[in-house]
Amino acid sequence: MAGMAILKTSLACLLILLSYNHANASPVIGGAQSVLAQEALREILNRGAPILAQINVVSFAGFDEGCSRASKACDWMAKVPDSTRLVHMNLPGTHDTATWNYSDATQAALLRYTGPIPPASVFRCQEHSIFQSLNAGIRVFDLRYAYNPGNDTIGFHHSMALLAPTTTLEDVLFGLYSWLDKHPTEAILVSMNYEGGTGTANDAALQAHLYNIFQSKLAKKYWVQKNGTLGTLGQARGKLTLLQRFTYTLLPPTSTRRIGIHLDGSQWTDNGAAIQIVYNAAQNQVAYIEDYYYMELPTDAGTALNVQWKLNATLGHIDEATRTNEGQLYISFASASHNDAVPPVFPRTMALGDEMESLGVNQRLLPWLKKRKGKRFGIVMLDFYNAVPGLVEAVIGL
Repeated sequence: MAGMAILKTSLACLLILLSYNHANASPVIGGAQSVLAQEALREILNRGAPILAQINVVSFAGFDEGCSRASKACDWMAKVPDSTRLVHMNLPGTHDTATWNYSDATQAALLRYTGPIPPASVFRCQEHSIFQSLNAGIRVFDLRYAYNPGNDTIGFHHSMALLAPTTTLEDVLFGLYSWLDKHPTEAILVSMNYEGGTGTANDAALQAHLYNIFQSKLAKKYWVQKNGTLGTLGQARGKLTLLQRFTYTLLPPTSTRRIGIHLDGSQWTDNGAAIQIVYNAAQNQVAYIEDYYYMELPTDAGTALNVQWKLNATLGHIDEATRTNEGQLYISFASASHNDAVPPVFPRTMALGDEMESLGVNQRLLPWLKKRKGKRFGIVMLDFYNAVPGLVEAVIGL
């Protein structure tokens, strides 16, 4: 198939790109392979641009947008001791990361694949790219995957919305690898979840494709290979750590090699305010998760009450993280929607309020976090994080 042939060509070029000069994290390669490597890099990052960000692959302008010596958040993990356990850290993340570039125009251009669906504002949860988010201090990414059109590459979706039909999972992962080469003190956690409602199959071929990505030479270099537990920051620096929200149900019994931790989707209660998933029974390691995203209120309840209900759930969960179970993993989603409300309450409405001057979750979360600086919050997943200055720094505790 054509898409698979292009992908295989790109992946072959990736191996050449591993000859980067890691000592100075330079993307420029010397010798006879430099031109080929630069062209391969151009192809991959251009294809990944709808999710990663559009950058100039010659000068790399935009690759480190917002990242400078004056930025507190760009390389904030550099000042954290290697011995710090990931479950003890405050890690800001983006919910539905790949939606940042999704618009009504995008949706209209992809109508032949999706058919009529609700407006883009229902699906869009971010407005900054992955590279921008990394440079702003975000370290956890929520990626929802399914087949791209043609069923030969894996791409990105939010429910029934197809986000970028020619961008592949491998393109985006390579972008993350490239960023880590330039920021080796940092660690990235990637939550991956099969997105239902896309009209595509979660078949054996899809699961095998995903499994093989994590068995590749690139994966062994760039993914933490530890399985079943989250280790220390020192072990995770310069690498990706997998939060596996899917299950390999259709692979042969011999496909047993796993990385990261398994947050079993069958135990991830839909719209749950207090989810508990045991991801390592032998070591009694539990993930405590708040993912209350749909407010069970009358359609005419209004923005303020929707926000209050969401805020109660999120702050209650983060507060529990500050007080109890210091050795366990806490994940709190500050993201939400109530799409059938009148007037509509979209993810942006919940995050940032409305024209009636009702404050959103993000504005009200910021002072709460600041008052508790120095406490353990765990992972906090945000929508439209950039619209409230200082929010990411408040999650981190800078």
